[in-house]
Amino acid sequence: MYAAGHRSLPYDILLIKHTMVDSKRNTKLNWKVYIILCSDGSLYTGITTDVERRFAQHLAGRGARYFRGHPAHRLVFLEVGHDRASASRREAAIKKLRPIDKHQLIASTGNQIETLGA
Repeated sequence: MYAAGHRSLPYDILLIKHTMVDSKRNTKLNWKVYIILCSDGSLYTGITTDVERRFAQHLAGRGARYFRGHPAHRLVFLEVGHDRASASRREAAIKKLRPIDKHQLIASTGNQIETLGA
C-alpha cells in the first residue's frame, strides 16, 4: 500500500519517517529568534538554529530578500530556547509590534544577545 503522492515509499515507512521528525521537533529547543538592525535603521526579525551562520548570510546579502535593499548592520536581539513552532509564533508576534515596542524589547532584560559566543 502506498500513500497518495508518494509512489516510491511504502505507507509504513512514511509513518515512521514522520514520527521520527515529530519526536525530534518536540524535544529540541535549539531554535532562536533574532532581530537585526539594518543600515537604514529598519529592524528585521527572523528565526534560526545557528545565529552566526544566518547573520553571515544576511551580511553577504543572501538568505532573505529583505537585505537586498536594507543591508544588515548588526545583530541587536536574541531569544533562545525555542522549538521550531514556538520560534515561528514568537517571530510573528514580534513582527506585529510597532517599531517603538521592538526597540523596548531590544532594551529589555529578555534580550539574550550576551549569550552569543558564550
